[in-house]
Amino acid sequence: MPHSLALSSRWTTILVIISALCCLISPAISVKHENFKTCDQSGFCKRNRAYADTAAGTNNWEAPYRIAPESLSWKNGQLQGSILKTISANGETVRLPITISFLESGSARVVIDEEKRQKGEIELRHDSKIRKERYNEAESWAIVGGLDLSKTATEDRGSAKSHVKYGPDGKFEAVITYAPFGIDFKRDDATQVRFNDRGLLNLEHWRQKLDKPAPETKEGEEPSPTPEVLAGEDESTWWDETFGGNTDSKPRGPESVGLDITFPGYEHVFGIPEHAGSLSLKATRGGDGNHNDPYRLYNADVFEYIMDSSMTLYGSIPFMQAHKKDSTVGVFWLNAAETWIDVIKEKEAHNPLSLGIGSKFETKTHWFSESGLIDVFVFLGPTAKDVTKVYGELTGYTALPQEFAIAYHQCRWNYNSDEDVKDVDRKMSKHNIPYDVIWLDIEYTDDKQYFTWDPLSFTNPTGMLEQLDKSERKLVAIIDPHIKNKDGYHVVEELKKKDLAVHDKGDGIYEGWCWPGSSHWVDCFNPAAIKWWIGLFKYDYFKGSASNLFIWNDMNEPSVFNGPETTMPKDNIHHGGWEHRDVHNINGMTFHNATYQALLERKKGEIRRPFVLTRSFYSGSQRLGAMWTGDNQASWEHLAAGFPMILNNGIAGFPFAGADVGGFFGNPEKDLLTRWYQAGAFYPFFRGHAHIDTRRREPYLAGEPYTGIITQALRLRYSLLPAWYTAFHEASVDGTPIIRPHYFQYPSDEAGFAIDDQFFVGGTGLLAKPVVTEKAESVDIYLPDDEQYYDYFTFEKYSGRGKHNIVAPLEKIPLLMQGGHIIPRKDRPRRSSGLMKWDPYTLVLVLGKSGQAKGELYFDDGETFDYQQGAYVHREFEFRDGVLGSSDIGVKGKLTEKYLKSVKSVGVEKILIVGAPKSWEGKSSVKIGGGEAGLEFHPDEGDKAAWAVVRAPNVAIGEDWKIEF
Repeated sequence: MPHSLALSSRWTTILVIISALCCLISPAISVKHENFKTCDQSGFCKRNRAYADTAAGTNNWEAPYRIAPESLSWKNGQLQGSILKTISANGETVRLPITISFLESGSARVVIDEEKRQKGEIELRHDSKIRKERYNEAESWAIVGGLDLSKTATEDRGSAKSHVKYGPDGKFEAVITYAPFGIDFKRDDATQVRFNDRGLLNLEHWRQKLDKPAPETKEGEEPSPTPEVLAGEDESTWWDETFGGNTDSKPRGPESVGLDITFPGYEHVFGIPEHAGSLSLKATRGGDGNHNDPYRLYNADVFEYIMDSSMTLYGSIPFMQAHKKDSTVGVFWLNAAETWIDVIKEKEAHNPLSLGIGSKFETKTHWFSESGLIDVFVFLGPTAKDVTKVYGELTGYTALPQEFAIAYHQCRWNYNSDEDVKDVDRKMSKHNIPYDVIWLDIEYTDDKQYFTWDPLSFTNPTGMLEQLDKSERKLVAIIDPHIKNKDGYHVVEELKKKDLAVHDKGDGIYEGWCWPGSSHWVDCFNPAAIKWWIGLFKYDYFKGSASNLFIWNDMNEPSVFNGPETTMPKDNIHHGGWEHRDVHNINGMTFHNATYQALLERKKGEIRRPFVLTRSFYSGSQRLGAMWTGDNQASWEHLAAGFPMILNNGIAGFPFAGADVGGFFGNPEKDLLTRWYQAGAFYPFFRGHAHIDTRRREPYLAGEPYTGIITQALRLRYSLLPAWYTAFHEASVDGTPIIRPHYFQYPSDEAGFAIDDQFFVGGTGLLAKPVVTEKAESVDIYLPDDEQYYDYFTFEKYSGRGKHNIVAPLEKIPLLMQGGHIIPRKDRPRRSSGLMKWDPYTLVLVLGKSGQAKGELYFDDGETFDYQQGAYVHREFEFRDGVLGSSDIGVKGKLTEKYLKSVKSVGVEKILIVGAPKSWEGKSSVKIGGGEAGLEFHPDEGDKAAWAVVRAPNVAIGEDWKIEF
């Protein structure tokens, strides 16, 4: 963004900074790799990898960690004791408390700490005032439930091992080996997950820095050679570390933690977003088609990121699933510090003569973080849905958004004035292009001061919001965590006066550079800062705001233009005395949380579901809003990358995800823009966005046939909003992804485990494969079963497991309906979702080979939290033996009857039956209670299925009824 720099006298390298900022502002060909560390440039990553190499290269390697059996105690589903780490040849040890908890949910949790740090018996360097303990508060941000200890778990302790039976019907078992320490997690007597299988457990204990005097050299003698440092004991980055001109002072010295986690028998692992790569994670130790660096989790402002990379991006969810035929397991590494994960995939034959027949895969992972605890949850499935559900019980399920939030969002950096916004709004209506939200980037502010409006270009924000409201449309404005450091700016003056900003290592308020120039950062780890932040959003404080204004949190990694790796120094200090290194990956979530809390009640008594988009995220961010994949490029490669990234986010518990339609950087050709809208119609979060230096690209500017095709894609999204909202509801109650990969739906179909360019939409049976390759006129879509499938638009039939070619000229989206489902939709075109609220429904019955179909519909007021008191409709539709029925599957609450009365007039205007039986030919009516409705039958034509339609059946959507065909 172009921006004015309020230069501070404290900065002396003005030209260097301006030059650096210009580099950041100007669009580049791709990410600047030199700004971000590789594993070799990250001290603790290099040390842990070296430790792994030493272990692998040592015959009969035995890890120096063992449980002291006499220390073990068992109580109420929890095993506690101490691990002894041998640190010298004479047997000197360090004591590491371990707690293994077996939870009512069927998951297990292993926590390893360090006694000396835990008790504060260490010395900090540089007279630092930070905490001496290992960071132990990640749980307070990420975990919201699911920690009840098992009442049925039992322990059987032996002299060398301890066996714990737990989980449903006692089918899970943990076998804890004392020396060397290790744990096998079993389901039905088969090991699914192994801890410390390769002996890579590594907890860098506290040690005092000893300055070694240089050896004296007498005149005429050669200097003594420097003693060789053993592999894994490279001290060069123990005490300080320099990168990008910044030196990290490391007052606690080396403190990384590492553990190897093996998935025996599993070839595929998924999750650990955010990375631009395939759904099935690649190996990371080199080799053909593999990565050379581990997957990195360190939230960073990486613009124009490259494809197929293990490089870090904006968010971090340290949750991994492993899948093999009919089995899914998972692990959650609860650590907020910089983290790397190595992946090794090995194929071992059962015997030397098998020649690979019946060979067994094994995925070996190695996790290491710079600081904090080893805190790992283990989920034994057996299904992917089981794993995501239990993970969601811990970290929370995705928030049920306001309905407008799942419709289309129109954004660019930047709409230039309130008149510009109103003009775009009018033109979208004039061209009959539906949209719900228009967005403002930072230029709407007065001199990049948040909670203000530019007095020259946004002279009447209230009038702008009122015009949008007439069409039930909303506005989203950006507010970031950097606060402009400018005299007279009331927000920054309050921030400093109340001491609510992040501190530097000297414990003064940290000053860095971002879009406003000199800035301070709100420290949302501080409850007082959250309370203050909430007050800033009240309507009487944020002048010009209204109930249809919502918020976008960007740059919250945090992005700091003159900081190391474009972020905050690790030795900065947060509330509670924690270093930034300890909490970095949670930082963005704390800001997202503060803004969410602020939007709950901006006026006393007016409580609404917030909408807050975030760029940076962590486990638990799903409770607060949506995310997007950041600063992508207008290229076919970036279009193709969107779905694997969104699918990975979904299975990692954060399904409200999307990518910038059209690409943020660059000017997409019209074919690319059109295909991107067709793809975006299947993003859970659907937003078009563009850089300030790009040409305007509102859909009506594309010209025909492109505008018409884009409009059809948007109308498809709007007609299916009832199905999308139902899928969002399911995600909000059990964590099921909104768009679902094949392995999730078909856990036995090995041919589909790695597929990441097609997916199912909720539980609708819709199978989508949008075109993401240049000049493609067709796609090969994979069918995982022998059910009947139909083209969504033409009813052309497809069946037979395997690949099928679908012709897909520019105007066509490859979209199939799987037999056996009922899809709810609304077919009347409107300008926004709010104007569809009282429209009648269409039910699409897609008959399978059995001649049956089933589906669900959930809706509520789409705005308030009244649904928590029963103000919603949840119906199940089933067609069986020639009868279509609607039944209530909701749970009644205090507001149920009142809400049902309010929607009594909403009915079903049409029932469409795809794959209608030939026996209906000649039938002209259906029976509904004591009356009838007309039926039109259309016989099959070539490859196109027969279909039928019932118009005006005169049934209410919220009531029980039956229709006899």
